[in-house]
Amino acid sequence: MHTFSVAQRADLLHVVSEQNFELIIIGGGITGAGIALDAAARGIKTLLVEKGDFAGGTSSRSTKLIHGGLRYLKQMEVGLVMETGREREVLHRNAPHLVVPEKMLLPLIKNGTYGPLATSFGLWVYDKLAGVKDNEQRVMLDKAQTEQQEPLLRTDILEGGGLYIEYRTDDARLTIEVIKQAVAHGAICLNYLQANGFTYNEQGKINGVVLADQLGGKTLTAYADVVVNAAGPWVDKVRAKDTTKPNTNKHLHLTKGVHVVVPYYRIPLRQSVYFDVPGGRMMFAIPRGHVVYLGTTDTSYYDSPDQPQATQEDVDYILSSVNSMFPTVQLSVKDVMSSWAGLRPLIHEEGKSPSELSRKDEIFVSEGGLISIAGGKLTGYRKMAARVCDRVAKWLQAHRGKTTHPAATDQISLCNNAFADRQAVEQYTAQIAARIVPDGLDKSYAQFLVFNFGAATDAILATFDRIKSQYDDVRVAVAIAELDYCYRHEMVATVSDFLIRRTGRLYFHRRTVEPLVRPLALQLAAWQNLPAAVAETWEADFLKTYRAAVEFLPAEADSAMVA
Repeated sequence: MHTFSVAQRADLLHVVSEQNFELIIIGGGITGAGIALDAAARGIKTLLVEKGDFAGGTSSRSTKLIHGGLRYLKQMEVGLVMETGREREVLHRNAPHLVVPEKMLLPLIKNGTYGPLATSFGLWVYDKLAGVKDNEQRVMLDKAQTEQQEPLLRTDILEGGGLYIEYRTDDARLTIEVIKQAVAHGAICLNYLQANGFTYNEQGKINGVVLADQLGGKTLTAYADVVVNAAGPWVDKVRAKDTTKPNTNKHLHLTKGVHVVVPYYRIPLRQSVYFDVPGGRMMFAIPRGHVVYLGTTDTSYYDSPDQPQATQEDVDYILSSVNSMFPTVQLSVKDVMSSWAGLRPLIHEEGKSPSELSRKDEIFVSEGGLISIAGGKLTGYRKMAARVCDRVAKWLQAHRGKTTHPAATDQISLCNNAFADRQAVEQYTAQIAARIVPDGLDKSYAQFLVFNFGAATDAILATFDRIKSQYDDVRVAVAIAELDYCYRHEMVATVSDFLIRRTGRLYFHRRTVEPLVRPLALQLAAWQNLPAAVAETWEADFLKTYRAAVEFLPAEADSAMVA
């Protein structure tokens, strides 16, 4: 088993340059992570490389739901609903601390997307296709019951509602946990290692990847039998580096989804709500601790995929949509605590609007043998990975005589079997709360720790107990303890990695972040024997993102966007 600490990065880079692999995966989002775990669990010698941080793109910027996609049933994508619906239960079983049941209310309104009969039948079909447990199956409500279930709803257009179960997660944390299991099964996974090109054998087939170390500045080449491109919004950019014919005229159609975060007290929902908005779309309002996040938009996007950002038009659209369905809250831009914009790497279909594009995944293979996968949903990552790995295994059998077997990743725990079920998670969280309250931390912080780190919270608090006397602020001390764990076990290389993707603080706890940035950056630099100037650079980079989360672009700055 290889390490997953930035402290051993130099040793891992040496291994990468000296050994031949059977599979190299380009892209460290949830799709690449899933492929790495599936392949490593099959015994395939695997390397995963990511040009930035893991989950730095779409996989930290989704709606953060493990859901079957009710609207896909209306589009008659029954297979997609069945597959992703059943995956919800698999992921909840394997990571009950991180994939959490969430009550979802679907209000039925006059002339809305869903009528009462169609909704009742649709949710019944949804339950059956997804294999939903009896105690979680849908309940239909009349108008009075729906008003009682959610008093904030607009009543003049309300006709009833449907109550059903979805699952809330943190997409970046899920990606990290999958990668950690891939490493535990023998894969090497490195962030900040960019694929700049390919090498080819005498038959013109790809046999390696030219890599640039974004942290150390060196260039190296890694060799492999098969190379998979799972770069999400950058899939076409990676395909363009392959000098052989692509064997398909298909290309990506990027669509942008924006979410905003507001305080819970401004919209104190009793559960999550999936509701109609003017123009025929649907939107989520999802409580998460002390905040509620709202979204999403769905617009074509043609600018650089590196730093998508919300425009003022995006934010106004979300807030006006929310205010229309919840008329007493009257949210304004002053209520927005944070935001994020993510890109969906969908397959282009001529004549279709962004909302009409299929969320199905597709696999492309170039004449040089580059396997590219695009499309798909967070919920379906495991099935997508299996389809790719089946191709890889078939190639290895035919060309190398290597026999592999299905990895059965549905049986691989993403919490190291620490929790038998959700009840066990809740009991553990209560124990953690009792442990931290005497130190001056709110009991809600226990939920934050367990949701993010599961049973590793014990190791974090052991470090906290050891160092807390060194700090005047208990919040800094516990954050340093979390950073220590992430540095040693989760390949954190910069302060942004920690504050954005390992803990979600930028999005959900933004107003607590500013006092933490400098001490965290200085500590991380000290562990890596780097000068304070490096810490200052990390701090400056993070603060740009910190400000961008509430500074929205004017509409003309996103002029390539098409509604």
